[in-house]
Amino acid sequence: MDFLDKALEKAKALRQKTEEARSTSAGKTPAHQVPPPMSAPGMPLGEINYIYTRTVPVEAEWLHKQRILAGAEDPVGEAYKLLRTQILQRTRADNKNLLMITGPQVGEGKTLTAINLAISLSQEVDKTVLLVDADLRRPTVHEYFGLPPGPGLVDYLTGGHALSDILVHPEGFSKFVILPGGRPVAEAAELIGSPMMAELVEELKHFYADRYVLFDLPPLLAFADALAFAPLMDGIILVVEKGQTTREDLQRCLELLKDFPLLGTVLNKVDLGKPGYYYPEYSTNHERPAGGKSWWAWLRS
Repeated sequence: MDFLDKALEKAKALRQKTEEARSTSAGKTPAHQVPPPMSAPGMPLGEINYIYTRTVPVEAEWLHKQRILAGAEDPVGEAYKLLRTQILQRTRADNKNLLMITGPQVGEGKTLTAINLAISLSQEVDKTVLLVDADLRRPTVHEYFGLPPGPGLVDYLTGGHALSDILVHPEGFSKFVILPGGRPVAEAAELIGSPMMAELVEELKHFYADRYVLFDLPPLLAFADALAFAPLMDGIILVVEKGQTTREDLQRCLELLKDFPLLGTVLNKVDLGKPGYYYPEYSTNHERPAGGKSWWAWLRS
């Protein structure tokens, strides 16, 4: 039995435990409240005042180089708007606000996809977004925004910092907050699977009714973290890369996630003609067509 099989067994057990806990704790006040990272409860979204969260400046040129959406109307932004709309349609009715983004292997673009999807969701009139860097093996979300290394989720889970000390609001991005990962650690799977992490996830889900919480996790087939985390999520988005992800890897991921809420798959790094930019294509159909005339044809044989 390999590490993924062991992780799958643990994930199924945790899923049952999580469902039981949610059914018995509905309506209860959390054991400890997470400090409001975005605004005071009840404050209209158009009047957010970052009184609990540190606001940091970011450079537009740097964001552009990192291919991060910064409000400009362009084909890439429109592609993410389409992705956002599809995600909202599949989550809004049932209050599914906890979303995990992962991919089969390293380097397929899941972190940038998570960042741009989070920003796009935050541009909805009635939504706020918290992006959690839960890739504790290689936390890089802060690097995409040009932020210096600092304390993050690792420090919260190990008791070194309060959550209010590590949340960051990138200046210019309304209704969007980042929980950085902090320093990389070898015991990432243990921290992600800890009771403290499960409690944090549950409290983040219920603290604001209008919030989406996105979690960037390590690659599914490379480490056990994402599979162990899956039972805590309302939805999972799998990011694969055009011409790089193999069909076998995708099929293995779909098999591992068959008992968990997979919302769909994003085909990343599709070049539609604009130099230096990649477009995400979203699919909820994971069946390989007989003729191969879908984005399956973009995958590596």
